[in-house]
Amino acid sequence: MSLNDYERTIVDNVAKYGWHCSRVFDPDRNQPDFSYTVGLWETLCVPELIVIGLGRELMHSMLWEMYRQLKAGAQLADGARWSGLIEGFECVSRKVHPTQIGSDYFNSARWYHRFRSGGGALEAYQIFWPGAQQGLFPWEAGCVADVREWQPPLYLPDEQGLA
Repeated sequence: MSLNDYERTIVDNVAKYGWHCSRVFDPDRNQPDFSYTVGLWETLCVPELIVIGLGRELMHSMLWEMYRQLKAGAQLADGARWSGLIEGFECVSRKVHPTQIGSDYFNSARWYHRFRSGGGALEAYQIFWPGAQQGLFPWEAGCVADVREWQPPLYLPDEQGLA
């Protein structure tokens, strides 16, 4: 199988760093930017990760810190709290619903998973950040609208994906 330049970069980054960061951004700002991991399932035997709605450099930094903590033995769990990702705030991991692991999110991770393993179910966790003013997460009462809008709840089923 011949790889294009982007696919070769993914393969090389996973081999060199243990993972690849795929960044997706909308120059028109109609949708929130997001970044996700590729290859964690292979190098650390853990699900992939996604962060949505922050600056690209911050999301990349958050994913690096998650990689370091997971490599050191931390365990992913739905509702687990994570320190050290954003200064002064804890973040929370939520398991992504299987219907949300589609072409809208995780496209490169899905490709890599098929390329390296031949297929099977890909799992992922979304890393949520709290609003800076109140420290509330999107699912908490009183959370500001912007924090909710910039972090779609991928832990819920994709309504369009259900028959």
